[in-house]
Amino acid sequence: MTPWIILISYLIILLLIDFFILHKKDTVTTVKRAIFETIFFITNALLFTGLIYYFYSNGMVENVTNLTPTNAVIKYLTGYIIELSLSVDNLFVIAIIFTSFKIPAKFQHKLLFLGILGAIVFRAILISVGIVLINKIHGMSIIFGLFLLFTALKMLKKEAEHKEIEEPKGLKRLFHFSKEFDGEKYITRINGKRAFTALFGALITIEFTDLLFALDSIPAIFAVTTDPFIVYSSNIFAIMGLRSLYFFLSNMLERFVYLKYSVFSILVFVSLKLITASWFDIPEWFSLLFIFVSLAIGIYISTLKTKKE
Repeated sequence: MTPWIILISYLIILLLIDFFILHKKDTVTTVKRAIFETIFFITNALLFTGLIYYFYSNGMVENVTNLTPTNAVIKYLTGYIIELSLSVDNLFVIAIIFTSFKIPAKFQHKLLFLGILGAIVFRAILISVGIVLINKIHGMSIIFGLFLLFTALKMLKKEAEHKEIEEPKGLKRLFHFSKEFDGEKYITRINGKRAFTALFGALITIEFTDLLFALDSIPAIFAVTTDPFIVYSSNIFAIMGLRSLYFFLSNMLERFVYLKYSVFSILVFVSLKLITASWFDIPEWFSLLFIFVSLAIGIYISTLKTKKE
């Protein structure tokens, strides 16, 4: 129980630093600040590997998969990198949401911060359900693998960057949304009637899309490990880093057009790893190498195209 308390406390401290120190007021996040914050969150994610090694060395975690301390660290890092790489698509969608709702730059960080709070809760629920399914139902890893393979193939067909994002239709029936702003308020009154502002609409849409992306990324980490502590910690640290990474890459997303194909190759690899898990044991060093090479190729080819243009 102690490692979980330390993990949650660590996350709360990082969130407090992010909200009250790094972003005291609703100001526009500059590229320089975004680089600093990205390095800050990545550094903390890497520092947490020391705690993981300590926890698993001293038997403080319910080590259901009998991991050695070194293997626990490797699987944590692999899960962390997988989540970051699969979240590239999420960055494009966040950009579309902000554009679609015409969210001013000074409000964007607060929305992403609230999105993190939602992700901490929803991902814990999804991870718990996923682990129960994979442990109780024989062949569940194959189902997850086929689902990821379907997601990868579907990803090639969609052109999300050319579509507008709207509020989830079910919510539009329950709540009265407005495209207008009322300062920092999420609820306002229009013609005497209570309505949710564009800020609230964007927040709900971010939470909804994050939930959809979690359905892809969480099964992908199950290809690495089903250890609850490693799955959750790697997932949440990656999500926290993703928010600051967005501001760093927001002006450069269109340049990395081939990163989608890198994500596609990673999804296919992970899905095949899940499907064949009962017959083949693919070492983690190979998984890490494959992810790094895929991302490097996508970035390199995207850079070449940018230079030509």
